[in-house]
Amino acid sequence: MTDLTTAHSNKDLILRGFGEFAAGNIEVLRTLLREDFVEHSPDNPSGRDAFVEFIAAAPVARAKLDLKRIVADDEYVAVHYHMSTPEDEHGTAVVDIWRLANGQIVEHWDVVQPVPEPSRTPNGMF
Repeated sequence: MTDLTTAHSNKDLILRGFGEFAAGNIEVLRTLLREDFVEHSPDNPSGRDAFVEFIAAAPVARAKLDLKRIVADDEYVAVHYHMSTPEDEHGTAVVDIWRLANGQIVEHWDVVQPVPEPSRTPNGMF
């Protein structure tokens, strides 16, 4: 059974953090991530400081992030957004899944998919 209080608190935390990050505040990650943060995506480092340094140099740090939806269930929050850069006309569809404990992010997974030409997705990606 879902704990609605935990889900709501976690959703609010991620929503505020996403907004700050999307506005260019990469350092917000240092307050959101637990020091022993675990990363599950290939080639991305675990550990708060290593992850923040990695993200600061990654394309996402300079991209426009357009939030499409956010879903929370107990300790998990999923964020679906469109990431785009001036170099990439169509951008990328991203789903980040965060697990939280005691008000901090402890684990992360993601699913990343290039957005194709509109004719290939007549119902849209988002």
